[in-house]
Amino acid sequence: MNSAFQSKGLKSKLSIENFNSRLVDNLTTAIVVVDQDHNLFHLNPAAEALLETSDSHGHMAPLEELIRNPGDLISALETVGQSGTTLIIRKIELTLASNTKVLVDVAVTRLLEADAVYFILELQEINRSWALSKKETLISNHETTVEMIRGLSHEIKNPLGGIRGAAQLLASELPDPHLQDYTNVIIGEADRLVNLVDRLTGAYKFPEISNLNIHEVLERVRNLVEAETKGAITIVRDYDPSLPELRGDMEQLIQAVLNIVRNAMQALTENKLKGRKPQIILRTRVMSHSPIGPVMHKLVARIEIIDNGPGIPQELIETIFYPLISGRAEGSGLGLSIAQNILKNHEGLIECESQPGQTRFILSLPIRHEGSNP
Repeated sequence: MNSAFQSKGLKSKLSIENFNSRLVDNLTTAIVVVDQDHNLFHLNPAAEALLETSDSHGHMAPLEELIRNPGDLISALETVGQSGTTLIIRKIELTLASNTKVLVDVAVTRLLEADAVYFILELQEINRSWALSKKETLISNHETTVEMIRGLSHEIKNPLGGIRGAAQLLASELPDPHLQDYTNVIIGEADRLVNLVDRLTGAYKFPEISNLNIHEVLERVRNLVEAETKGAITIVRDYDPSLPELRGDMEQLIQAVLNIVRNAMQALTENKLKGRKPQIILRTRVMSHSPIGPVMHKLVARIEIIDNGPGIPQELIETIFYPLISGRAEGSGLGLSIAQNILKNHEGLIECESQPGQTRFILSLPIRHEGSNP
């Protein structure tokens, strides 16, 4: 009887611990647990998204590895360690390892567990709602632009078909075969315009979905770029080995990543900075409970493409994903638009942050297995 009671009590305790763990993991507040030496012990999914790393990747890493300016946090940890009281600090700007800056409110609490000292840091991002709104606006603007161009393309392709057909009929009636050179020009230019419109709308190919490893995509792109640049640009790989397979079209994702990396490559080769070796960083992380626009996904693959070039002019940064917008005189302005459309067809998103000396493109893709629901 006593044994059965103990077994029931143990099950109840395990059930409560499991519930508490799931409760913390589903909070939108970032929870960071560090040990007494200020090493990361646990990150909940919201903290993974905020600090741009995974719990497994950051486990037992010093706080300084994730946050470049941890001075205020360490001072707070030392104060709470001595007093045992909860300390709240307002509006701390943290610089992450990726140089991203986040503004947060922090609550620090001491936790004594099995003769060990831990600290709980609750981080509430102040500009979180603004960041979510910006993602939603980016998606909405892209969808509006694509729909507008699709409507326009219908109006363009219809007369082009008529012009092409008329040129073919005219060619068959011409008495001199040499005159067909002119009708061939008309036919060729009509075909070129149709191809341009198809590229603008992304109508050239639908994704063929299968399981894939995103690192294979990045390695294909890396090999292509290294062959093109012949070692003139250093490509640094910073991959998260815990990132699982996702579902997507391998060739289309290669095209999307290649478009972005080629933009970085051209920026680095055309605008060399003195005293700085051209470099592109390919970084992957797996994020838990991370939003893509208005949708919260259980797992998200985050791919970053970072270059140390001159940056994108601020007057272009809000419009670079629009078709025909380019910062280069000889650029077509289609590469980023096509890449964004490919990601949209995968329920993903591309974002961009740029300043002189660093441009970072962030590709977010939901991680799902065959037959799984969002």
